[in-house]
Amino acid sequence: MHQGNPPMSAPPSRGGGYQGRPPRAPQIRRIGSRELMGPSGQLIIRHAGDDYRLRVTSKGKLILTK
Repeated sequence: MHQGNPPMSAPPSRGGGYQGRPPRAPQIRRIGSRELMGPSGQLIIRHAGDDYRLRVTSKGKLILTK
């Protein structure tokens, strides 16, 4: 009768990494679109030397254009 593979166990610690829980990821900022874009409903974002326009469409969606 075949008994299968023995259960796997965690490898022994080598002392180079953290022990216990992994470090927490930094919090991602959350900001409302109205607060971000103001009454105009548009915002210019400068990225890597180029300007991008973020705006609210007539159907209430967001669109980013270069």
